[in-house]
Amino acid sequence: MIPKPITDQGRRVISMHDVKHTYDGGIEALKGVNFNMRGGEYIAIVGGNGSGKTTLAKHMNGLLRPTGGKVELFEKDTSKMTVAEMSKLVGYAFQNPDHQLFCATVDEELAFGPQNLGCTKDEVWLRVEYAVQTMGLQSIRKLPPLSLNLGQRRRISIASIIAMDPNVLILDEPTTGLDLTESADLMAVVRKLNVDGRTIVLITHEMKLVAEHANRVVMMANGRIVLDSDAKGAFSDHELLRQSRLTPPPISELAHRLSPQGISRDVISPAEMAFELMRLRGGPR
Repeated sequence: MIPKPITDQGRRVISMHDVKHTYDGGIEALKGVNFNMRGGEYIAIVGGNGSGKTTLAKHMNGLLRPTGGKVELFEKDTSKMTVAEMSKLVGYAFQNPDHQLFCATVDEELAFGPQNLGCTKDEVWLRVEYAVQTMGLQSIRKLPPLSLNLGQRRRISIASIIAMDPNVLILDEPTTGLDLTESADLMAVVRKLNVDGRTIVLITHEMKLVAEHANRVVMMANGRIVLDSDAKGAFSDHELLRQSRLTPPPISELAHRLSPQGISRDVISPAEMAFELMRLRGGPR
């Protein structure tokens, strides 16, 4: 059972108004970003190294504060919110799970967040059980997290965020270092969380993941949003992808190469490619 129902569908959950961020030393990472996110979306924030995508995401839960402009979380100015208040609404799973894991057992790791949010013992138990079941951690819950493999540690780090019951879940390069099976299994769980009502923000440079999972793509370059589109729109312009130092997924690359033969350039899945090939042949035979 989910600790609380997620009823954010269509509600404005995160807004950024002319947001700027300059790091110590004068590095300007965000250069006036305007951005809105609504409940229930599955958004991929993409871009090459140094594009500003991680900096942007860290403004969504208070890990970073803007040096210019304004961020609103559930229509409340984040400058008037504490990090603890924001963490109840937006959870952030780091690219390196070892940056989050420090407890003696998996159960203790998952209980740490809810305990610090002031949950009762029964509430903590409910949240831990939900996180364990959601991420499939039943067989390892009594083991030390740092003794486990990377795929298991990544699941634990995400489970520790789920246990805090946020409305929005940010995943920073969640499949890095995972094999194909581990990656597919993890992303299936993330899809289920989105279906259950949670808003998902996926930070990645893996365009295949974006094509398979996201329903909205925000592309960044040089601290600015250069494209905000659905996946088809994002992959129809390969030149923009290359300028942003991103590699199109193989199926999209194939579609572009076959476009002189009549294949649509916005194909992003094998099923769509099969449909296009059948269309060119005149339909099923």
